[in-house]
Amino acid sequence: MAKLRVGVLYDATDSGADDAVEEKPSRRKRRRPKHDHEEIHEALKKTGHEPFYHTLDGTPETLHSLATERADLYFNLTESYAGDDTKEMHVAAYLDLLGRRYTGAGPHGLYLAQDKALAKKIFAFHGIRTPSFMTGHRGRLEWAHDIHFPVIVKPGLEDGSIGIRFSAVVGSLKELMERIDQVHADFDGPVLIEEYIEGREIYVAVIGNETPEALPIVELDLSQLPEGTPRIAGTEVKWEEGTEIYRNTQPFFPDDLGEKVETHLKQTAIAVYQALRLRDYGRIDIRLDAAGTVHVIECNPNPWLLSSAELAKAAKKSGRSHCDLIAEIVQLAIARYGA
Repeated sequence: MAKLRVGVLYDATDSGADDAVEEKPSRRKRRRPKHDHEEIHEALKKTGHEPFYHTLDGTPETLHSLATERADLYFNLTESYAGDDTKEMHVAAYLDLLGRRYTGAGPHGLYLAQDKALAKKIFAFHGIRTPSFMTGHRGRLEWAHDIHFPVIVKPGLEDGSIGIRFSAVVGSLKELMERIDQVHADFDGPVLIEEYIEGREIYVAVIGNETPEALPIVELDLSQLPEGTPRIAGTEVKWEEGTEIYRNTQPFFPDDLGEKVETHLKQTAIAVYQALRLRDYGRIDIRLDAAGTVHVIECNPNPWLLSSAELAKAAKKSGRSHCDLIAEIVQLAIARYGA
């Protein structure tokens, strides 16, 4: 591939903010590790491209300059705009309006993946199993299934486990109403009430466009969580660094799935990837219950690409180095634009 001038595009709106978990959640997503974009910049340079940084800091100037600077492609790592992660799709839409080429999902895919209830309706249309659910906003049920306790209560438009703690799993109507009130107070948006599936936490990364490939399966080990706590990858597991819970929940490559289950997991992940119109790469989060039934929880259209993150580890397991992975994503994006 010819040498490209590639802008590593990322958001940085909360400089100086404490990474410690706040008592009151906010719409501001947990920041990517500082070296995420740096690793990608380095990989682009090693693969023969000319990378540069473009930071969106929430000011109009950094947004408008996208229209004038010279770039063959943007490696889009943005997860928010001006501290609001529900604006992630708008950055992609703005790049489309400017006619700029970029990696990863477009605004449609980002929107469909972020609206959990809408995504689950799409799964159902395509015959993809997902836990039964209902949604509510300001005391009104907007979509309801006949679901059974226990259930897990989530913000309907958040990702990255924002707003999901062990207390999100409830077993009674009283606990459910209290949790709904809490999520409404914290996020002022729709609530997703989903049947809780006891089982294994499975992540399947997918890469590609016309013929997507499911990478080796990763499982998050939840077996060491304290007795009596639900086996979920909530805030305590994903973001509270330095705690025993965080240290004891590490990803690994399971070797006991069996060929049939492994094939089904990968086929399901690809079906989700295509149903939500994802591009270049993504990650599907799945629950595998004791009977071997696959339940799709959600999809991440913009997962971390840090060399220590699950997607890069899966790519390495498939024989791709981190540089190979980044180069392949660039190639996939450029090919989409007919270049």
